[in-house]
Amino acid sequence: MRFNDKLRLAWKKNNSLVCVGLDPDLSRLPAGMAQQRESIFEFNKTIIDATHDVVCAYKPQIAYFSAYSAEEQLEQTIQYIKTHYPDIPVILDSKRGDIGSTAQKYAVEAFERYQADAVTINPYMGFDSAEPFLNYQDRGVILLCRTSNRGAGDIQDLIVDGVPLYERVADLVANQWNKHNNCLLVVGATWPEQMAKIRNIVGDMPFLVPGAGAQGGDVEQLVKAGKTADGTGLIVNSSRGVLYASNGPDFVEAARNEVIKLRDLINQFR
Repeated sequence: MRFNDKLRLAWKKNNSLVCVGLDPDLSRLPAGMAQQRESIFEFNKTIIDATHDVVCAYKPQIAYFSAYSAEEQLEQTIQYIKTHYPDIPVILDSKRGDIGSTAQKYAVEAFERYQADAVTINPYMGFDSAEPFLNYQDRGVILLCRTSNRGAGDIQDLIVDGVPLYERVADLVANQWNKHNNCLLVVGATWPEQMAKIRNIVGDMPFLVPGAGAQGGDVEQLVKAGKTADGTGLIVNSSRGVLYASNGPDFVEAARNEVIKLRDLINQFR
């Protein structure tokens, strides 16, 4: 099944636009769970079991695994989702971007080694660096456009031929790179005005939306700016706000409640 089709089914089945980012930080694991590398998969598994029916996707961030030499537990995490909750797509957040021959290996890493349904990449080096990912026609390729971080405007707002660079990226991806209809864009929740402009440029292309949780993005504004005509089009990510909603023995319940709270808030404005 193609990524965008799987995503639409998950939106509908769980009535949710919420994505849980799996960013396991050993220093923040809840009380009672050993703060050691071997605990990463068990922590992820617990969060997944508690939230699988109220999300539209999971997004493991590769740095939180590789920093602990825990790539095997990243593989375990993705395989667990695919085995137990196969209707939920998995986005590997790795933001790769390199020359074509190296990009080909990164594409193999994401789609063959880790079996991710989609991957985040950086468009800065141009089409030949994105093409190896795009050639996996059934997988999603999520390109950075207008990111949620404070310094995003340092480069993304630079004026190129009279328009901001992020608008040029959106237009390029939508009208030249999306030949297989497998492109998506990263558009931060912290910039609803820019999100609305990007939506006008790219039509119904889905957005991965970071910044709605700990980074403080306004949910009402982001949904109104970014939703498509059918009330979807968004993958609204929350990582730390869900994973570390509680540091106590109630962390599982707290994580689920946080997802439901965000899901219901989003749904008010769809």
